[in-house]
Amino acid sequence: MAIEILLTQDNFLPMFKKRIPILAWLPNYKKEWLSGDISAGITVGVMLIPQGMAYAMIAGLPPVFGLYASLIPQIVYAFLGTSRQLAVGPVAMDSLLVASGLGALAISGIDEYISMAIFLALFMGIIQFTLGLLKMGFLVNFLSKPVISGFTSAAAIIIGFSQVKHLLGSNSIIIENQGLFDKIGITLQSISMATLLFGVSAIIFLKTLKLIHEKIPAALIVVFLGIFLSYLFDLQSYGVTVAGIIPQGLPSFKIPEVDFTRISELLSIALTLALVAFMEAISVSKAVEAKHGDYEVDANQELIALGTANMIGSFFQSYPTTGGLSRTAVNDQAGARSGIAAFISALIVGLTLLFLTPLFYYLPNTILAAIIMVAVMGLIDLDYPIALYRNRKDEFLLLAATFTLTLIIGIKEGILLGMLFSLLLLVYRTSKPHLAILGRIKGTDYFKNIDRFADDVERNEKVIIVRFDSQLYFGNKDYFKRELLRIIERSTAMPEAIIIKAEPINYIDSSAMFMLESLIEELKHKGIKVLFSNVIGPTRDIIQKTGLLENIGKQHFFVNTIDAYNYVLNQSPSNEIQRKISLQAL
Repeated sequence: MAIEILLTQDNFLPMFKKRIPILAWLPNYKKEWLSGDISAGITVGVMLIPQGMAYAMIAGLPPVFGLYASLIPQIVYAFLGTSRQLAVGPVAMDSLLVASGLGALAISGIDEYISMAIFLALFMGIIQFTLGLLKMGFLVNFLSKPVISGFTSAAAIIIGFSQVKHLLGSNSIIIENQGLFDKIGITLQSISMATLLFGVSAIIFLKTLKLIHEKIPAALIVVFLGIFLSYLFDLQSYGVTVAGIIPQGLPSFKIPEVDFTRISELLSIALTLALVAFMEAISVSKAVEAKHGDYEVDANQELIALGTANMIGSFFQSYPTTGGLSRTAVNDQAGARSGIAAFISALIVGLTLLFLTPLFYYLPNTILAAIIMVAVMGLIDLDYPIALYRNRKDEFLLLAATFTLTLIIGIKEGILLGMLFSLLLLVYRTSKPHLAILGRIKGTDYFKNIDRFADDVERNEKVIIVRFDSQLYFGNKDYFKRELLRIIERSTAMPEAIIIKAEPINYIDSSAMFMLESLIEELKHKGIKVLFSNVIGPTRDIIQKTGLLENIGKQHFFVNTIDAYNYVLNQSPSNEIQRKISLQAL
């Protein structure tokens, strides 16, 4: 009976759709999206094969585990994720975190190493899922647009340069967690002219097809053309590296195992992976969301989706995964409009594991490098930084700092430092918010900033009216007091009263409350009354609870500024009923 009642409630279906977003977008799926989803799914699926194998090797795992990580997690995310273009799977940064974390531990052999890597996926998934349930996704609110733009542009350049070795045919190893200049120094050691010619031709061909028509599945065409030419002309004999042998067989179900005495050793690694993976995925998905604008990424649900993907994936031998920048860029460029693309990608990986390894054996790695490099070019935003430079110098510096740090130090450090600088900028702004002196607009009961409406307002020397456009807290209380006393000192005559139009003040902390009490007492000794008008509900509650109401006097609180103004000038209230309400406002 209880279940039947729950099912009939109006809020059950929306809640269910919020937790399983596929139920919201799948019924509204449009037929014209299908071609783009199929093209993107196949392209990303093909990319995942050599990419997954390479990233598994970076993590210190056998290559086949990269394919396992490319299969189940993206299927789970397609059901639960709110981004429709985010491509979930193994990524370079998480692979390096796995390798560096486990490499610092005493591990007996490869079997224990594999078990711990898989258990890390379960562990970080539990952490992400828990953070999502606790609604800790608000952390992403500190990823401002300048930070995301600077990070995305720099990361796109780094990802592009990470593919230079495949474009040049270099056999050097790329150290993915280092900055751009480390990559340049490592990759330019050897060049295969045949590989370079083939890769550059692929880039030109991709760009040409896109110029002919945006809807052409250029990446897909180039992939199959590359396989055909590689097989036909035996490009391997000219030094062109191909994907090679891919192990066959789907991953089997297996419960992750680890010695429980080692869980404490894995905690810091899992926590770092959980947070870094979330930041990487959410920053990429937010960047893509801004481009499309027909859906909204929910940070809490993203934590739940990524956490569930990693947890379930670990039971099918997946190591830690998240949303990848390069694959998401390719997914978006290839026309993905929904999670159907992820199902197609998973299908490609699954079919490849089962049947198609001979087909992709001849796929040149330089083709994939060309696709990635063309895709990430679209993530480099120049218009937004130029607009910020012209209009908001402080935010431009934030963008430039994030961009530079990401480019030089690395992706993880760049995004974290960008967030730190964003918080510092926020603290600086709130420590010195806008404080306006108001005057009465002639012939009306309205008050405006005297600096903006100098010709339209009038002032009376008996009263000073100010508006503080921020909450009052420990970070700006001294600034508020200093500015208020400075205004009084610069007045041509000693005022009888100060009216604080408090509508923008939505919170007053204990430090600011103590400052107000001492300030009011100080001004009282100078013969200056302090009046408040337009106090909103939350602030009114704080004033009542702290006893400031009794200190100031209930008669000094007004609903409207005009009534406070008339009270000081000993004039009749604008409305007797309103005056009564003003006196009883608190």
